[in-house]
Amino acid sequence: QVRLVESGGGLVQAGGSLRLSCAASGTPFSMYAMGWFRQAPGKEREYVAAISRSAAYTNYADSVKGRFTISRNNAVNTVNLQMNSLKPEDTAVYYCAATSGSTSPDTRSYVYWGQGTQVTVSS
Repeated sequence: QVRLVESGGGLVQAGGSLRLSCAASGTPFSMYAMGWFRQAPGKEREYVAAISRSAAYTNYADSVKGRFTISRNNAVNTVNLQMNSLKPEDTAVYYCAATSGSTSPDTRSYVYWGQGTQVTVSS
């Protein structure tokens, strides 16, 4: 069992930056690959980025590549998402998720989810 709690969301102007954090508790954090997803009003939840257990491998959706960076610190059970050059289309609720499998862009691969944190980018 893993409990995930996101933080760091807020309101920012286009071109600005935010850093999201996800704190994990429960089963050893290093056992899970982690992902970030987002969901805008009226849209399906979509993949943003993922990171392997050891952080050796990261992957990004094309829409955020070059602007967002995912990282993790297994010593303090956190995964972060640094978001730069934010655009209004990045507005969504952002969720972190954990999988005991490999990193994946598929929401169905992830078993544990946080409650989400709102990110709003104004134009």
